[in-house]
Amino acid sequence: MTIDWTRILPVLVSIGVIIAVAVLRQYSKTIAAIAAVMPINIPLTMWIVYSSAEPELKQASLNSFTTELTINLLPTFIFTLVAWQMVKAGYGLLPAIAAGYLAWAIGLGLIFFVRNQMNAAA
Repeated sequence: MTIDWTRILPVLVSIGVIIAVAVLRQYSKTIAAIAAVMPINIPLTMWIVYSSAEPELKQASLNSFTTELTINLLPTFIFTLVAWQMVKAGYGLLPAIAAGYLAWAIGLGLIFFVRNQMNAAA
């Protein structure tokens, strides 16, 4: 039996990050916040995309994937901004997270809408 590290490694790294944030927040909220937003899953998914592509398509696959990553980070940034503003306005954790996810979903929907419009025009 062989271990499929492409499936297990992202889970192990995610667990490690959660534990690191839980420990680091006791010492420094800044360091905990940096650990929370470290690009951990991005390199892992880039590795998965690269290693699963045919040899002659590796660079093109990686290029396409990183382009999509860049575009799809925008709704995540919007999530963070909305959650931050909700907390600044005095709302608690759950309303801040809910509003953040609503803004994220709207941002993601807008990206899909723009892609569909561009594909329809092409």
